[in-house]
Amino acid sequence: MTSLLPGSRLALPSIAALLDHPWPFAEHNPVRIEESAEDGKYTVRAELPGFDPEKHISVTTHDGLLTIEAEREAKKDTGGRSEFYYGKFSRAVGLPAGAEAAKIAAKYADGILEISMPLARQPHEKQVSIHVDKA
Repeated sequence: MTSLLPGSRLALPSIAALLDHPWPFAEHNPVRIEESAEDGKYTVRAELPGFDPEKHISVTTHDGLLTIEAEREAKKDTGGRSEFYYGKFSRAVGLPAGAEAAKIAAKYADGILEISMPLARQPHEKQVSIHVDKA
């Protein structure tokens, strides 16, 4: 459906095209992630297909934040349709308590960047007895 009235030149987007765009006031970030903290390990997986990890992806930690940056150079040919995102993308997530950022590791396969680091054991809650002096 491209118009409401026969012969009208008013073009309306398809329902699929409307659903591809975020709500007008929502934050949109082309770097989609998954996080998990299981079995003493914190893992972040980022969907970054089509990037050369040695040239276009960087991972840093600083002040309790893990930052993933990626850059896709703009395509020179503008003769066709493109729904790709070009430019520099950045995504930052807060590290959980006990994350050992000094032992971070990253790997890239099949368009997925996986970053992991050990989680230090957090002391369990302990009930403290209160001694009352009786004078």
